[in-house]
Amino acid sequence: MSRLIDPYRPNPSPLLVVISGPSGAGKDATLKRMKEMGYPFHFVVTTTDRSPRPGEVDGVDYCFVSTGEFERMIHNDELLEHATVYGQHKGIARAQVQPALDSGQDVVLRLDVQGAATIRRLVPEAVLIFLTCESEAALTERLKHRRTESEAALRDRLAIVRQEMERISDFDYMIVNYTSHLDDTVRVVGAIIKAEKCRVWQREMNL
Repeated sequence: MSRLIDPYRPNPSPLLVVISGPSGAGKDATLKRMKEMGYPFHFVVTTTDRSPRPGEVDGVDYCFVSTGEFERMIHNDELLEHATVYGQHKGIARAQVQPALDSGQDVVLRLDVQGAATIRRLVPEAVLIFLTCESEAALTERLKHRRTESEAALRDRLAIVRQEMERISDFDYMIVNYTSHLDDTVRVVGAIIKAEKCRVWQREMNL
């Protein structure tokens, strides 16, 4: 569903925006920088049953829960979407999304490509943005820089990345997140959201 905007009293609808893309594309860094630059969005924190990486903060980077708690949330339909990614459970709690949209806030989600596809099915009017790198070599260097995986695990992840790159056509927008140009990426995300607010036919988010 969509709504015709009033040209004299425009009241743009709140948006559900998904920032997605392969591992290493810069989803986490983009959202962190958006927060630092003061973008007035409601940033949803993904729930996961994986262990925190060094420096990650519960409730900021992710909501870290046990596998049992994650399964309880699934059983009670508390998650808008959830998936198993690289052997780890990840999901979006409904309680972090609906109240913000109801209050008129734009909601920004950070999801993998699989999760973005689920949101597209559940909320067709959601705005899907695909982040990528300038090259596969740059993406590989970013993944190696994490130093969180063995060589075998890295090869497996890169194989999945190649599959995810073939899903670009499922998205509304694509942004190349060039190395050392994070602020440019953030400004393009902001410009997309600003342009969406100027649409004659406003997207209506129905969860």
